[in-house]
Amino acid sequence: MLHLFMDQRPWFRAKSHGYGSGLPIAWQGWALIAMHVALIAGISMMLRDKSVMMTIAVVAAGLAPLPIYRARTEGGWRWTMDARVEEKPTRKGRRK
Repeated sequence: MLHLFMDQRPWFRAKSHGYGSGLPIAWQGWALIAMHVALIAGISMMLRDKSVMMTIAVVAAGLAPLPIYRARTEGGWRWTMDARVEEKPTRKGRRK
């Protein structure tokens, strides 16, 4: 089962607007998101009485898997804009 996580295929599609990962395109991506959410929920439930510790732990747990998301995104992370976006009209209703 571990060999399924070691393949080099992307788990996430690049976003069409902005920076970062889009939705998962493989089951491994969905599994990573589920584990990430479960980790943050578990930490917040375990440390609910210690607000400062919980905040630090949740921020750390939120940032820790970002290198995995970046490495498994199709084409990597870069600023993208969808080419299908039309030009916005100017003030007088004319297009540039």
